[in-house]
Amino acid sequence: MGEPFRGAGDGLVTWFQQADLNHDGSLTLDEVRKDAERFYATLDTNHDGEIDPDEIDHYETVIAPEVRSGSGSFGSQNANDEATGGGRLGLLTIPEPVVAADTNLNRGVSLQEFDIAAEKRFALLDRNGDGRLTLAGLQAMRSAVRANARHPRKTETTQPADTGDEPTGDDSQPPM
Repeated sequence: MGEPFRGAGDGLVTWFQQADLNHDGSLTLDEVRKDAERFYATLDTNHDGEIDPDEIDHYETVIAPEVRSGSGSFGSQNANDEATGGGRLGLLTIPEPVVAADTNLNRGVSLQEFDIAAEKRFALLDRNGDGRLTLAGLQAMRSAVRANARHPRKTETTQPADTGDEPTGDDSQPPM
């Protein structure tokens, strides 16, 4: 939902363990919704039932500044990556994950909109359709997002001549 995976060790593991309310090793849609509601409460700092533009600004400058900068740890040389902004940090390549939940485009995100976004994102992550997300499956998706984010898209005007060399770039990992 846009919450950066940070913490000691692997932030994804830390997040998964706290979101797995019944500790059965998988996340259901209900658990993901509850975790989204928890994060929503963090973002709605004035507790008025809407993440307003000021709260979105706080999210993008304080909580997840990678969203606004669009760079994260990959550096500016990859400005044409498949994943930009917050898309480099999450499991889905959504550059502005909180703003993307604003379906009525009123510049605010209601809890209902956030819940709908959580449901849609769960469906995207549940690739086998079994209604459960496993840590191993999410880690594999994260690795795929990172791999794609490290390879800039080539266009006809910017594609270098084929020299047989792999492109160089910053292979550092994004912050968790």
